[in-house]
Amino acid sequence: MDESSLAKRAQQPVNLTKPVAEAELRASDADRDRIAEILREALAVGRLDAEEHSERIDAVYRAKTMGELEPLIRDLPAEGGAPGPRPAPAAYGEPGGVLPDQNMVAIFSASTRKGRWRVPGRINAVAIFGSVEIDLTEGIFQQQQVRINCTSIFGSVEIRVPENVTLRSSGSGVLGAFEVETNESLEGDAPIVHVNGYAVLGSVEAKAKRGKWLRDLRDGLRDARRSWHEQRRDDRRALHEQRRDERRERHGRLHDGRRD
Repeated sequence: MDESSLAKRAQQPVNLTKPVAEAELRASDADRDRIAEILREALAVGRLDAEEHSERIDAVYRAKTMGELEPLIRDLPAEGGAPGPRPAPAAYGEPGGVLPDQNMVAIFSASTRKGRWRVPGRINAVAIFGSVEIDLTEGIFQQQQVRINCTSIFGSVEIRVPENVTLRSSGSGVLGAFEVETNESLEGDAPIVHVNGYAVLGSVEAKAKRGKWLRDLRDGLRDARRSWHEQRRDDRRALHEQRRDERRERHGRLHDGRRD
């Protein structure tokens, strides 16, 4: 190609609107979560062993494009399970809108979240030869329903919630421990934390932290107890006055009878 041809090509406008191939699209957190869910289902039904699952999960959270994710589930059936769309959780607690899902991954390492933080509606915790700690005792709950999906393979996931929060579980252990101390809050509007997933030669532990209360519910309970005590005091006072009046009336009848 001569120099004049090169000059003409250089002067031609570049097509910046050319579509990007699907494989080159950047993967989002939701895309990675979808693939991780399919792999979790494949492990649960025996299509993958623990070592294969560990390798693929590691690749999922290192993937940057859709082309890197697709080969990880190419040999798995479609019914293995991309989860359907989740309904948007109802607004709860302080304003600020719905928070995106949060991923906590510990592979030969540790991942911790605690202190005062805004709790999203969904947390994905993956511990592979590592540890994940999730402390919700000082959290600001944006939604009433909070789901924590746990994957523990030769690792540990530890979850702590306030005493006045409902804690439920639907997980299982495979040569591992999946221990959740379920708790039902007495408050109808208390946050509900669902812990599910599995532990393969690892552990998942979730329970209420004694002495830790969700602030807004704690204040509500304090007011409720105060009202209850005030009501009991008023009831006792009314009963005491009623008995006193009855004694006076009885004493008056006896006195009148003796006078007759």
